[in-house]
Amino acid sequence: MSTLTQRPGGLHRLGQWCARHWAVVLIGWLVALGGLHGLQNAVGGSYSDDFSLPGVQSHTGQQVLAAHAPASGGFGSQIVLRDASGPLTAAAGPIGQSVTALQQLPHVLSVVNPLPAPGAPPTGALSADQTIGYVTVRFEANPTVYGTGYLTGVDAAVAPMRAAGLQVEYGGPLGELARPHAKDLTSEAIGFAVAVVVLVIGFGSLIAAGLPLLSALLAVIVGLSCLSLLAIAFTFASVSPTLATMIGLGVGIDYALFLITRHRQLLMDGVDPTSAAGQAVATSGRAVVVSGCTVVIALAGLSVSRVSFIGKLGVAAMVTVITAVLGAITLVPALLGLIGRRIDRFCLRTPVAEVSAVPAEQGAGFWHRYARRVERRPWWFLAGGLVVIGVLAIPLFSIRLGHIDDGADPITFTDRRAFDLISEGFGPGANGPLTIVVDQSAVPAADRATLLTNLQHSLTGVPNAASISPLQPTSDGQVLIATAISTSAPQEAATTNLFNHLKNTALPQGTTGTTAKSYLTGTTAAQLDFLELVAARLPGIIAVVVGLAFIIILVVFRGLLVAVKAAVLNLLSIGASYGVVVAVFQWGWGGPALGVNGKVPIESYVPMMMFAIVFGLSMDYEVFLLSRVHEDWTRTRNSRDAVAHGLEITARVITCAALIMVSVFAAFILSDNIVVKMLGLGLAVSVLVDATVVRLLLVPAVLTLLGERAWWMPRRLDRMLPTVNVEGD
Repeated sequence: MSTLTQRPGGLHRLGQWCARHWAVVLIGWLVALGGLHGLQNAVGGSYSDDFSLPGVQSHTGQQVLAAHAPASGGFGSQIVLRDASGPLTAAAGPIGQSVTALQQLPHVLSVVNPLPAPGAPPTGALSADQTIGYVTVRFEANPTVYGTGYLTGVDAAVAPMRAAGLQVEYGGPLGELARPHAKDLTSEAIGFAVAVVVLVIGFGSLIAAGLPLLSALLAVIVGLSCLSLLAIAFTFASVSPTLATMIGLGVGIDYALFLITRHRQLLMDGVDPTSAAGQAVATSGRAVVVSGCTVVIALAGLSVSRVSFIGKLGVAAMVTVITAVLGAITLVPALLGLIGRRIDRFCLRTPVAEVSAVPAEQGAGFWHRYARRVERRPWWFLAGGLVVIGVLAIPLFSIRLGHIDDGADPITFTDRRAFDLISEGFGPGANGPLTIVVDQSAVPAADRATLLTNLQHSLTGVPNAASISPLQPTSDGQVLIATAISTSAPQEAATTNLFNHLKNTALPQGTTGTTAKSYLTGTTAAQLDFLELVAARLPGIIAVVVGLAFIIILVVFRGLLVAVKAAVLNLLSIGASYGVVVAVFQWGWGGPALGVNGKVPIESYVPMMMFAIVFGLSMDYEVFLLSRVHEDWTRTRNSRDAVAHGLEITARVITCAALIMVSVFAAFILSDNIVVKMLGLGLAVSVLVDATVVRLLLVPAVLTLLGERAWWMPRRLDRMLPTVNVEGD
């Protein structure tokens, strides 16, 4: 941020140059768009949910299995079968052919036939009525990393079973690979349509309404191409491009809107288009850069989690935020230079922009009068805002983090159908088996029989366990293996309780007094380890992001209490959005209407992602509002007039910007991905609460009550901090 003060005229010159040489800038962006998109199609990376947590017990247990029982290690997935006409044993021939073909596929460690060999005991993979069974396939890595092309070989291998009339569904990671490719074009189209309506109604000009959408769209496409190229070297989660699109469109439209609004006001004041573009970039563009840096810093705070999966989600969103900022300060002035004074040529009503910067005491607009009402009864407005947020936040106190299982997916997904078949044939807990691994390599041979007896005793009568198979030694005799099945589905609290009881109580009791080491591994165990890790590190993320936001506001506006106010009020708005998400998804208030099957826990990393994103986005409106309040306070030293003036100038543009961002986020609720639904709803509610309750009730009330004290700053601290002028001189 120091560069902003070292070259105060840099942004002004950049804006003027882009407006004057609009053809060069537009050609440059189009070349970048075409070139990066071509590279993405040619060599771009893929997205996968394959991630590991080195050091956690489930990862260590998997490594032990890989070393002593390779066929039982790797990543397991189920191919679920059903014969509606009778027992699966009648199709033993086709099932055997498919099992043999699956064993010959690359990256396959082992395949287990659900049908027992003649004279052999049941495998446990066949239901009591023998109409449902599952083939267990173990892969070297998570199947999602092999790409959708790998499914061609799997489909060919299971073709004999399908030809025999069996229903064949892919479960687990293989089912995730077989899901239809996520297309969020509908969500993007709806968000764009609502944005057009809001812009046209708010500002009356078709051209002015189209420019923010065009610039944001180009910036997001460029950002997504860059993300795809980064995916060559780094593994990004499958939700990354959707998250990047959601954030990029929201901030991209907002940033362009702020610049175009200032530019149009300057044109109305008689400034020529090129100079107006330069001034808009030097003022509102400077605020865009500061706001963009704030969002990037907040997203970078996710790296504090020290979980690469979460940190890279933050990086994915950062990419499109950066391209949105670059688009705002280069592409937008170029488009403004191209349009010139024709920006209001096609108008549906008299064009309006921001209120001119007249002295506050001359203001007589609606928002000025509203601010005066707040001044007269600040305690009433403060109490009203706190009551609204308090009511919305009530569900937050019952939040339960977890991992959403396949049972919540649409019935059109093969992994959902596989989930239902396994639940019907074996119970819901069979969808998330826990693999018990006991490493007895350091235990003397004479003591191993006693160890086995103690373990079997400690694993008897375990709460929430539908069954726990007898411990069996590996071929080298160094490791004992068993499988625990919960009484409930993987996402239910009972499964988490079973996991915790086995890990913290039953297994330690069974190995006490020996050098044996016990682990719980498998997909469900890894997800629960991930949940514990995220929950433990969430307070650190909150502390870092809040601290960074506090420092940014302190540096920019030189007011200690203003910075404290910003941090506290942002926490309140995030708490309200958390409460709404819990009520809708965890309590089930509207979840089925959004396409969610039943009640689901809150995905473990959603609160962390929401916190970083919302804190960054809410600072946008904080910066734009406070910059105008601070500007008038610096000029008049009248705190009440400054609040009224700042609210009047920014209310129209912030309201329109918030409506656009809410529509963009809310449109993603239509996604089939439940995590995307959660993020879309949570972010939409956060922005709505932030732009209404916080900005219209709490901020003016608190600033009025604080008065001149809001801008107090200890002199020693003031000298220590760098100077950043948000909107220039």
